[in-house]
Amino acid sequence: MEKNKKIKFPFWVTPKTMETVKEMYKDDDCRSQSEFIEKAIQAYVGYLRADNSPGMLPNYMVSTMKAIVDSGDTRMCRMLFKLAVEMAMMMNILAANCDVTEESLSTLRQSCVEEVKRINGTLGFEDAYRWQKG
Repeated sequence: MEKNKKIKFPFWVTPKTMETVKEMYKDDDCRSQSEFIEKAIQAYVGYLRADNSPGMLPNYMVSTMKAIVDSGDTRMCRMLFKLAVEMAMMMNILAANCDVTEESLSTLRQSCVEEVKRINGTLGFEDAYRWQKG
């Protein structure tokens, strides 16, 4: 049997299901209701196969998940860039107005590295204030 050859067979559905097909097939860019039903069957078979093979996901799910992750990565990169610019501005203002020796700066950096490791990177301004005040 040819791959693209179609066959005709009896097909029974509820009136409500048929109404849904009539309403939706054009929204999915299908040329006919039969094409819409065939695509629905193929999607369902893919779903069942994915359910039986935990390591396999249907292509539409993989592409959707990839788009979500890519979008999140892009937003995160933009926010990190903006944050880096703000930090650079703040550091330059502080460096211009503070009288700190390189030795005390080095000591402070090492203390901050140890403190941030200890608290798992969740340092807030109040924590730094309490740390500085003793």
